[in-house]
Amino acid sequence: MKIRFGVSLGTDVGPDQLGDVVDRLENTGIDSLWFSELVYSPAVDPMVGMAFALSRTTHLKVGTSVAVLRGRHPVLVAKQLASLAALAPKRVLPVFGLRSALPVERDLFPVPDGRRAAVFDESLTVLRTVLRDRAVTFEGEFFSVRDADILPKPPAPLDIWLGGASPAGFRRIGAFGDGWLGSFLTPAEARRARLDIVAAAEAAGRRIPDDHYGINIAVGDGALPEAVLAAVRRRRPDLDPRDLVAADWPALHRQLDEYIAAGLTKFVIRPAGAMPSAEFLDAFAEELLPRQN
Repeated sequence: MKIRFGVSLGTDVGPDQLGDVVDRLENTGIDSLWFSELVYSPAVDPMVGMAFALSRTTHLKVGTSVAVLRGRHPVLVAKQLASLAALAPKRVLPVFGLRSALPVERDLFPVPDGRRAAVFDESLTVLRTVLRDRAVTFEGEFFSVRDADILPKPPAPLDIWLGGASPAGFRRIGAFGDGWLGSFLTPAEARRARLDIVAAAEAAGRRIPDDHYGINIAVGDGALPEAVLAAVRRRRPDLDPRDLVAADWPALHRQLDEYIAAGLTKFVIRPAGAMPSAEFLDAFAEELLPRQN
């Protein structure tokens, strides 16, 4: 199976730095660049960032890690993805999650109280249908679509990956997703998650390719900043933060070995803390490109 490593940028990388980063990734031969949905930060919007990166590259793939689907009309999201896929076939890698990673931003994606999962499932159904079919009419609980015709259709079907870290999320991925991009899970937890997703897909009469399981990991350049440790503790108070965030590149390699043994093959790597982009990208290329197969 193909082992691949992509870059996710820090939240401080804004529009003024993005061009240099994209050019460096393309020239270095790094596989992919991933944009996170972080509204209240200098980071570029995922759809805008993907379009920008695709417009100045010929090989670099781009993805979202992850974007919020609920609270947006899925037909409009489908049009954005179809346009990107037409401009850069086989280089667009959408990953969607159930909600924003930051509580302060969750009100920006409104849904009826207690219906977040139901809205997401219906959104994903509409998104997939209009990307595939012509003149779609759909009447659901949350969305009504009449004669929706998204053109041009993607040259090849878009794989739509999902995030998730709960049993319900794993069942959803098995039923609706083409892959999984996890986060804040140990290798042992990631192994169990993968097996749960495989079982859910089988129960739904589906099969997710074996190399469509990945995880988002952070790496530091030595001692991890206290702000990073505190953020991980808030997310996973039951674990030592160093079980989830690598303090340095040797620690990351040890984690990667364990994740690969757990059946994961795709890795989105981001800097932990304020590591300069040039320094991080140079180290990324030196450390991880030799591990790709």
